[in-house]
Amino acid sequence: MFQTLRNAWKIVDLRKKILYTLFIVLVFRIGSAISVPFVDVAAVAEASKSSSDFMGILTLMSGGGFSDASLFALSITPYINSSIIIQLLTVAIPVLERWAKEGEDGRKKLGKLTRYVTVALGLLLGIAYYFMVKNKYNALTAAATGSTGAAWFSAIVIILCFTVGSTLVMWLGEQINNRGIGNGISILLFAGILSRIPVAGRTLWTYFYDGGIAQLKTAGGAAVKYIVLVPLILVLFLAMIGFIVFMSDAERRIPVQYTKKVVGRKMYGGQNTFIPIKVNMSGVMPIILASSIVSLPSIIATFLSEEKTNNWFFNAFKQTSWVYIVLYFLMIIGFAFFYVTIQYDPMEMANNLRKNSGAIPGYRPGKPTADFIKKVLNKVTFIGALFLGLIALFPSLFGKFSGIYGLALGGTSIMIVVGVALETTQQIESQMMMRHYKGFLE
Repeated sequence: MFQTLRNAWKIVDLRKKILYTLFIVLVFRIGSAISVPFVDVAAVAEASKSSSDFMGILTLMSGGGFSDASLFALSITPYINSSIIIQLLTVAIPVLERWAKEGEDGRKKLGKLTRYVTVALGLLLGIAYYFMVKNKYNALTAAATGSTGAAWFSAIVIILCFTVGSTLVMWLGEQINNRGIGNGISILLFAGILSRIPVAGRTLWTYFYDGGIAQLKTAGGAAVKYIVLVPLILVLFLAMIGFIVFMSDAERRIPVQYTKKVVGRKMYGGQNTFIPIKVNMSGVMPIILASSIVSLPSIIATFLSEEKTNNWFFNAFKQTSWVYIVLYFLMIIGFAFFYVTIQYDPMEMANNLRKNSGAIPGYRPGKPTADFIKKVLNKVTFIGALFLGLIALFPSLFGKFSGIYGLALGGTSIMIVVGVALETTQQIESQMMMRHYKGFLE
């Protein structure tokens, strides 16, 4: 990876793209540090420490902006949700499905619709964030609660800041797509997660020193637990990175044979190839969808008083509850299958093979081929879903048995970082190959 970056830096065009990408990331980080007016940042940060797992994901995506009530508090969440909604509606609404098949013009129409939905979702999330800060956290400044006029003015300013901030993040991501390197939204998400490394390090050091070494004389064997567990977390962290890299590249290859055919005086086909099916085809989307649904009770609890939420229902959906863990795991598996189902059609794949004179050895063209592809997809998807479930639940399970919670970097964040790093590296390598390729006239 580092060798690739060093070679890319020598190419002027790629160097400009890398520098432009870094500039956009810098702007994103500056926006994540600018506080919204009329909000007590310290009160929000203190209250968000005990928030739900979904709130933790929002904080992670925004690089701490969500817990700091910054301009980019909503980060890329509205855009991601908008993209998911449009993608799901493409399957159900014929007009959107027709746009998806129209090529570049259709993609532009879907992109414009995605932007409009992003702004609408940003407005809704901004309103929800405002009421959470006002009613649950009680984190508005005195200037925002002085009179009715001041309350209305502060509400409008806060909501507009959150909405404009989410729209600006979307625009920054598109600028990276147009003039930078890599996927813009992924790069911003990557930058936000990496910014949480100091927080994770500080949390581990607190457990290791304050809960371990400093308490060794007084607590005795109880303090030894943290002295052992913190190095174990670091080892598991490195092992998880290797496991995620392995699973990201893992694929099931279905062999395909193409028959020979004569066109004019030339013979085409006859080669043997394969259909690559990745183990983790859905990426982190099942985790995001599952966490947003299973955390709904915790999100609702943020708008209610403590007396109303202190019951068995809301307690069952806390991150430390087995009900939460089991439902989270099952939803990840379900959404993984759902995502693959809407993305891949085995019958369409079988028909494309037949049109191109291709066949899977041992299976007749048409429905038998489609059934075989569907069977392989189900097996591979199940393995990928188990992988996603274990990665997503690792922080909760580890905290359940060790008592260490509040880590800023979990399995999901590591998987996002590794995936974006691999994707960006591959894109840089492909652009380098294009620039070093010698054509027929050279």
